[in-house]
Amino acid sequence: MNQMKNKRHIIQLISAIFTNGYLAGYTKGKIFTGNTKLFCVPVLNCYSCPGALGSCPIGALQAVLGDYNYNFSFYVFGFIMLFGVLLGRFICGFLCPFGFIQDLLYKIKTPKLKIPGKVDKLLRYLKYIILLVFVIALPIIITNQYGMGNPFFCKLICPAGTLGGGIPLMAINEELKNTIGLLFYWKLGILIGILLSCIFVYRPFCKYLCPLGALYALFNKFSFYQLAIDKAKCTNCKLCVKNCKMNVEVTKDINSKECIRCGECKSICPHMAISSRFSR
Repeated sequence: MNQMKNKRHIIQLISAIFTNGYLAGYTKGKIFTGNTKLFCVPVLNCYSCPGALGSCPIGALQAVLGDYNYNFSFYVFGFIMLFGVLLGRFICGFLCPFGFIQDLLYKIKTPKLKIPGKVDKLLRYLKYIILLVFVIALPIIITNQYGMGNPFFCKLICPAGTLGGGIPLMAINEELKNTIGLLFYWKLGILIGILLSCIFVYRPFCKYLCPLGALYALFNKFSFYQLAIDKAKCTNCKLCVKNCKMNVEVTKDINSKECIRCGECKSICPHMAISSRFSR
């Protein structure tokens, strides 16, 4: 099981480096503006991060929805759907840098909090509400004098943007330091609250708040990458259920919308009854 965790963390680290490989951005205090910024990375990774080599799909989605010409961008929607259909929430479990940070914080040895089942189920709907309201509805409905919408999720909520973009840019760029106001402290408060909660609750942002996770969750049931249980081998010991940090009822719904395909259920199964594969 530890080998599986280590392999996953190595992949997460490589993904974080790959998506934020513009090291000069951290010394110059400026964001990368090369041609790769025209393309989305599959994870939540702010366009304004100094090291970001691509665009965030959620940021790009808000931009095209808020376009004053109301042009529908098949590129952005198609990109999200492509990765959703191929991998589902495997992206959350293996590729997302902010998910990696949450995983590392949860490793800090402290008493862990267990959210009551009913409260947990209700809170899971929050990420879908955030997706519908802040990512889709508000950029379309609320526009400026030029008829263009704002990226409300990025502007008001996104902790990944604050951590990877806001803080490094403010620390390095003297001009930006003079612009610090209430909005920055609001987002900093959200980031601190989420990071602290990650020590006691496993991946609270992924479970309750991430709109990209909500999008990929819609594809989990029929994505090409699937988990499966061999009923002939399974003894219904429920070890997989007890050890699932995303609180998935593995034996009932192994490809649940909440499953991030971390593989812990597979590695802990004493009878090797759980498998993962790409299926047609």
